[in-house]
Amino acid sequence: MSKIGSKVPEASFKTRVRDESIGGSNPYKWVEKTTDDYFAGKKVILFSLPGAFTPTCSTYQLPNFEKMYDEFKGLGIDDIYCLSVNDAFVMNKWGESQNLKNITVIPDGSGEFTQKMDMLVKKDNIGFGARSWRYAAIVDDGTITAWFEESGFMDNCPEDPYEVSSPENVMKSLKENA
Repeated sequence: MSKIGSKVPEASFKTRVRDESIGGSNPYKWVEKTTDDYFAGKKVILFSLPGAFTPTCSTYQLPNFEKMYDEFKGLGIDDIYCLSVNDAFVMNKWGESQNLKNITVIPDGSGEFTQKMDMLVKKDNIGFGARSWRYAAIVDDGTITAWFEESGFMDNCPEDPYEVSSPENVMKSLKENA
């Protein structure tokens, strides 16, 4: 289902942000971010996936968005966000393990944003519980201007399709519509 022309829903994200003033081995504090913090006044790519540390997400989707970051910036993208129904601890550790320099990971631990996007699915068949369906979007000042949803949207889908939301496909669309 296309969401082009829709505003991203209002949601809050419980994040952990490094704060050196705290000291110690875990110098992070809780910061609540909102949809406006991420999307207002910017043109961004948002991509969402079933889970941090999973094979397709860790081998292809996240690393390739990271590798292609400069090229996306050259096409007018201000930021690239990776969202998953995982908590801030998991998302931060995953970003660290992937040596991210350019992509911002967004924890949607409770699935609030994902549910409001109508992209929350059950993945009980593989022991995940509620997770995001894989998709990508170009969001300009909070409005979705391009939508890339994988086929087969359903609870407990036996496959994990990955093609439409790939960074290569998003790049192709940006170039065609430049």
